[in-house]
Amino acid sequence: MKFSKNDLDILARTLYGEGRGELYKFGIASLMAIASVVVNRKNKNFAETISDVCLAPYQFSCWNSKDVNYEKIKNVTRECSIFKTCLEVAENVLLEKWPDITDGCDHYHEKTIKPFWAAYLEPKRIFGAHHFYELRRKK
Repeated sequence: MKFSKNDLDILARTLYGEGRGELYKFGIASLMAIASVVVNRKNKNFAETISDVCLAPYQFSCWNSKDVNYEKIKNVTRECSIFKTCLEVAENVLLEKWPDITDGCDHYHEKTIKPFWAAYLEPKRIFGAHHFYELRRKK
């Protein structure tokens, strides 16, 4: 997959904001799954680049300016061990060294919330505290 250094950085920050709390509880599977959702959205033409997928308004809550994670993802550095792991996961998923463990999922949510779009759906996969869904099939 073609991606830029900015795509890698934005994806790693998205993983940090969306899933860093799961790393020590559940391992890297949740981070891999979130990265796969981003890649699947790009492949299904949600947006043209990885960065555009991550930064699309109201798609990944950590990028919402009022979200508690927003300042954290903007200010995290490569000295942070969890962010280093997020960079490693992002790179390996983008380079297709690691498989799509979601089997095509393009949406997810944290298990304690139920967004309107998931009201009558069963998750296709569950990793850690996240439920994953495939709402759009690849053409």
